[in-house]
Amino acid sequence: MSRILAQSRGFYPEREAPDETGLDRAVVNTLGHLRRVHLLREMRLRTMLRNVERVGKEIEGLGDAEREWQLRSLRRDLRVHGFTPDLVCRAFAVIRAVSQSCLGLRPYDVQLIGGWAMLQGMIAEMRTGEGKTLVATLPACTVALAGVPVHVITVNDYLAQRDADWMRPVYEALGLTVGTIVQGMELDERRHAYSCDVTYCTNKEIVFDYLRDRLQLGRRPGPVETRVQRMFGKKARLSELRLRGLCFGIVDEADSVLIDEARTPLIISGVGDNRYQKEAYGQALELGDRLDSGADYYVDFTKKRIEMTDGGKERLEDLGEELGGIWNARLRREELVRLALAARHLYTRDKHYVVRDEKVEIVDEYTGRIMPNRSWEGGLHQLVEAKEGVELTAETEVLGRISYQRFFRRYLALAGMTGTAKEATAEFWSVYRRDVMRIRTNRKMCLRGLPTRVYSTIDEKWEAIVERIRALHGEGRPILVGTRTVAASEHLARLLAEAEIPCRVLNALQDDHEAEIVAEAGQSGQVTVATNMAGRGTDIKLGDGVAELGGLHVMITEPHDAGRIDRQLWGRAGRQGDPGSYETFLSMEDELLRSSPARVLGIFGRKQVRPHSALGRALARALVRRSQHAAERRHFRIRKDLLQLDENVMRSLAFSGRGE
Repeated sequence: MSRILAQSRGFYPEREAPDETGLDRAVVNTLGHLRRVHLLREMRLRTMLRNVERVGKEIEGLGDAEREWQLRSLRRDLRVHGFTPDLVCRAFAVIRAVSQSCLGLRPYDVQLIGGWAMLQGMIAEMRTGEGKTLVATLPACTVALAGVPVHVITVNDYLAQRDADWMRPVYEALGLTVGTIVQGMELDERRHAYSCDVTYCTNKEIVFDYLRDRLQLGRRPGPVETRVQRMFGKKARLSELRLRGLCFGIVDEADSVLIDEARTPLIISGVGDNRYQKEAYGQALELGDRLDSGADYYVDFTKKRIEMTDGGKERLEDLGEELGGIWNARLRREELVRLALAARHLYTRDKHYVVRDEKVEIVDEYTGRIMPNRSWEGGLHQLVEAKEGVELTAETEVLGRISYQRFFRRYLALAGMTGTAKEATAEFWSVYRRDVMRIRTNRKMCLRGLPTRVYSTIDEKWEAIVERIRALHGEGRPILVGTRTVAASEHLARLLAEAEIPCRVLNALQDDHEAEIVAEAGQSGQVTVATNMAGRGTDIKLGDGVAELGGLHVMITEPHDAGRIDRQLWGRAGRQGDPGSYETFLSMEDELLRSSPARVLGIFGRKQVRPHSALGRALARALVRRSQHAAERRHFRIRKDLLQLDENVMRSLAFSGRGE
């Protein structure tokens, strides 16, 4: 970690992208487990905690002038000697004292351990409600006191602004400045925020700002070229830069940012001239509708792609001759119709996207959140717009692109925190070279998992869910119901309205009030229906008398492709030793089970599973686990292929002399 002190003082510091061979990756992955075991042996956490406690007691007896001298001394020593164990303990003790004085919050021992883990460049897994926002100040302040710029990266503007404002008194008491980056800020505001000691921002904003910097720089200038530009007054290009480089990044909700969202590259585009194509989109949809599923093409829902048969290609050629023009070109013809079929069959309204204000807006399938200003590539977005009958946006041309994997690997030092990292331990290491450290809870957990309920059909399942909500609502218990899609949340809301059960709905159509809705989900009798976003980053505190009733009850109405998402959802209950419970509802018609691997269904056919028997329930649960495992492997391959493609593009651009 100390090596970043020297590296961070250069012009736009960042880590050079590693150029690894397959053998390099195999060796490092094999040694990764041994390294993790070694780190766990050498942590000596008890010694660290004793030293922080000892220094903390010494600080308590100091006056204001002496404390100010201690702080100046600490800053000087960190800049000169780096992050030695003794200095880290001193820093943690000072930060703990300042936090208690400014916020009335004294970090627990487990929070100190989480801060220590992140300072070592690890991903700290800490349960929901364990105070990760406060934990992040420990490594952030320590590194910032040494003069290294720090980025605290989270998943949305609300959390970035909230966390920065909440922790601001701690930073300012230590003489540090805090900036916030949110959507819609002007260049000067962004440059000022990034010039602060600690900057809170979202993952998308910082990646796009980095891409804009790369476009501004072209190829990266060396130190000599930079001096020459300054000598001869060529400062305009440099003055347009936003960031000061990529020094130390702390990623909140690390599994969501580094794993789930890493399946899609981030692209900066310019408007292209595609007037002739707008008519072609409608024609492509018409041609696709004239083809026969099964005979002319197959829809592979598992791999999310369209496969055209030889007969289908021949028929499409005949249909294309009637239209002429671009439809005479075989490759363009087949690609456009394949995209049109994908738009028709693979991209579903209120699941993959919503239509709001006559615009198609993409929904993140892992979080349920709208992805503003994002569009699909290659004309797919325009084909979805044509399908929905809204005004078509202009197709764009790519100016710059980068994947999350390649971006975050460029930080000189990187750490993260989340409530669910265990399942992605291997990927965190193989892609980012980050170890995962699970931190115990401050108080004993009182969360009960109830038996999974299995039903034959989706209709039976929804009926059972409504009855279960009715029973718990009658007891006065708060209920958080998780759904996979916007459509499912709206459907359940209608069923509850018919049953005269009041509820609040949280999905991509109501995301403006996310924090408010989630914060009130623990009040007596409250029923909250939410997509998978479920207010990550917002605590659900129990109302008066709710603990005596059993606490918050979480209901999962359909398992997600990734088991981590289910665990994140039921982790909303039982925070900080509060009582709580959760249960899962399955039907043999759920999407995850419908897309199960054929060999598994051959053994456990859906019709053979008797939901009302103990064996049937056990088989259904086994099938879900197997299906989730297969889906997670498939998604990992997609992310791996994307990283490989990204690296190949980077090498090609480097060879041609062009920037990213």
